[in-house]
Amino acid sequence: MAICAQQVFALLFLATCAFARPPVVVQLDKQYVPLKRGERVVAHKTAYFGSLYVGLPKQQKFTVVFDTGSGHLFVPSLACASTTCLRHRRYDRSESGTAMDIDHSGAEVPATASERDQVSISFGTGDVLGEFVQDVVCLSEHSDVKNVSNLQETGDCIRVRVITATEMTEEPFFNFDFDGVVGLGLGALAVDPEFSYFGQMAKTGILPKPQFGFFLSKSDEVPSELSFGGHDELRVSEPLSWAKVLQPELGYWQVRIKSVKIGGVPVPACESGKCVGIVDSGTSLLGVPSQMIKDIHWKLARKIPGDPSELDCRHAGGPQITFDLGDKELSLDAEDYSRPTAMRVESNTTGVVQVVCRASLLPVNMGTEEEGGNPLTFILGEPVLRKYYTTFDWKEEEIGFALAKQPAAGALGEKAAHNVLGAPSAQPQAPVLMTV
Repeated sequence: MAICAQQVFALLFLATCAFARPPVVVQLDKQYVPLKRGERVVAHKTAYFGSLYVGLPKQQKFTVVFDTGSGHLFVPSLACASTTCLRHRRYDRSESGTAMDIDHSGAEVPATASERDQVSISFGTGDVLGEFVQDVVCLSEHSDVKNVSNLQETGDCIRVRVITATEMTEEPFFNFDFDGVVGLGLGALAVDPEFSYFGQMAKTGILPKPQFGFFLSKSDEVPSELSFGGHDELRVSEPLSWAKVLQPELGYWQVRIKSVKIGGVPVPACESGKCVGIVDSGTSLLGVPSQMIKDIHWKLARKIPGDPSELDCRHAGGPQITFDLGDKELSLDAEDYSRPTAMRVESNTTGVVQVVCRASLLPVNMGTEEEGGNPLTFILGEPVLRKYYTTFDWKEEEIGFALAKQPAAGALGEKAAHNVLGAPSAQPQAPVLMTV
């Protein structure tokens, strides 16, 4: 009987494994957009984006940023004829046999309707105006899926509400190559929870786990990846440490910061325990509360001996900035937060020259406590996600952090085929001159 029981257990285990789906991995391309001081490029904004397929049976392919700091899925519409929209792929409603025009509540809009509900959505420095449609959205191409009855079998297709943009501001959408955005923020960031892309994925149960994980590569030779359905064990060098989301009703992937230290010295403003951090995959810099950004800039600045003609500040040592989340500390070194190009400060009166390396920080203003905001909000953007593999658990409302395991270039073989657009020179640059 013991042998039979073992055989039955083995068969059940194999059957379970046969039906268990692995996470769906989306490989991400990367784009650099230059930031200039005068005519000199001093830094770059970056964006990571993958592919998404909308509609059936003819799938329309779009490139999208997967953004944990927003709550909607939008793609440009064929109805948008601005210069910004014409630079991107546009959604053709008539090409999709599974599309349904809807209003903001999800009710079907008659084909004879003369007016449509519209919504204006802000994305960082830009805005989008659009209408609503419900359609089938997939993470990969499926030439064999002809109708919605086969969706559950794909493991990466759902029927979801989409905003089709009829207007897009030039900043930032003209300068970047991605077409649209998939908001991965919690449901409260959306007009309605039904507009939450990952919320609907979690609701349908097509994924092994209601989680997604980000791996951002430090090297352009190795592709970054987003894993839907769990984290990728090959991309972590330690077990995940979890932090509960603070005030999930706000929609942000926000965690409590118990303290912030620079070079081991506490930042006084965070000793009250009121500092928080929003983990935002759509922000390419480390965001610092406006009220303390000047002080933190001074503390992270480094004077460089001599007057070097060329320098990459990421390789010039500096103080470590550490965020204590309780069960996990997130530490960033100079190579993580530094602006690559140095500044050469020359005195008008004395002629004395000092070369300085500075941090690349983003000022954050989340409003006052009286307005319902938190003025002590940090944005834990790309510098944190590059160093730490980050897993977002939708059901448990918590975020897991682990030091990322960065594979060597070429270790992924053919899988490493990805695009890097606008990559800057790897050579050290001459400092930017500033006269005072």
